[in-house]
Amino acid sequence: MAIEAVISRVHGALEKLGTDCPMEEVVTLCPELTWNQVFLAIDYLSRTRQICVTLDTGRTYRVQATRAATAEASYVSRCA
Repeated sequence: MAIEAVISRVHGALEKLGTDCPMEEVVTLCPELTWNQVFLAIDYLSRTRQICVTLDTGRTYRVQATRAATAEASYVSRCA
């Protein structure tokens, strides 16, 4: 599967979920993808501010899609 398709699939799954979830759960949202594919997509989406990655108090990475219209503001307020 091309990396663009992987990125689109992961982003779509996170948007559909609509809330944050542990990074490991994203693999279950996209069972046709490997853990490595999901990780690379999350890395790209985070760097382009399409998703927010945070570390909770239990030291678990959580991911959530940002809103397109306010992606910059959301990223700064939740991911700074």
